[in-house]
Amino acid sequence: MGRIGERMAALRARGERALVPFMTAGDPDLGVTEALLPALEAAGADVIEIGVPFSDPVADGPTIQRASERALRAGATLRRILGMVKALRPRLSVPLVLMGYANPFLAMGEREFPEAAREAGVDGVIVPDLPPEEEPGFFAALASCGIDAILLAAPTTQPERLAELARRTRGFLYYVSLTGVTSARTSLPPRLEENLARIRRVSDVPVCVGFGVSTPEQAAHIGRFADGVVVGSALVDRIAAARSREDAVSEAARFVAALKAPLREPR
Repeated sequence: MGRIGERMAALRARGERALVPFMTAGDPDLGVTEALLPALEAAGADVIEIGVPFSDPVADGPTIQRASERALRAGATLRRILGMVKALRPRLSVPLVLMGYANPFLAMGEREFPEAAREAGVDGVIVPDLPPEEEPGFFAALASCGIDAILLAAPTTQPERLAELARRTRGFLYYVSLTGVTSARTSLPPRLEENLARIRRVSDVPVCVGFGVSTPEQAAHIGRFADGVVVGSALVDRIAAARSREDAVSEAARFVAALKAPLREPR
């Protein structure tokens, strides 16, 4: 069991739920990202999802699309992100997950990327546009390097496929709460609890819910029946709106602390 699995097990034993904040690496530049990682850990993040900017982020809405554009203009690359993670890893105990699209990972190399990620101290990888059966060599290389391949399920996932994803995922299963792209929303989708119950019927794997979560109240509601909450666009919005680099870090940390607070309360 890796760092992600250990963290999820420890939280479950305490009756807590995980907070998994997402930010785009290099937005507005890698220096701010480097300052954000320890600040978010100190604020209560249980796992941090680091977005690898890409020119065609098909699963992401306007907020993260714009963040990717800013990061790419600022010179963020996969190799530079891995270098940043490697430099910070000795100072961080929080599990770190790279969320990115297949093109940059496979362009680096089916084997070279997992090995570089292991050397950097990456704990998990999410690839929303790459089903595991399409690149078995890549997923096998991740596993051999001790990196969790975190898979995604959605409201449209059929029962047999859901059971397969729950069996194959590592760390946790990422449940996409809605049929659309990422963005902060004012209300949660209907039948979310019912859909998560479908997963519970086939597996006891930890489940973290993302896409559309934007407030502590929404996080608290999801925490009643999920193992964790992923918050992306609402955090990226705050970083983008900050008046200075220092404000970006402090505002992000305050928001993460507010999101985590209700998740600490036992179910």
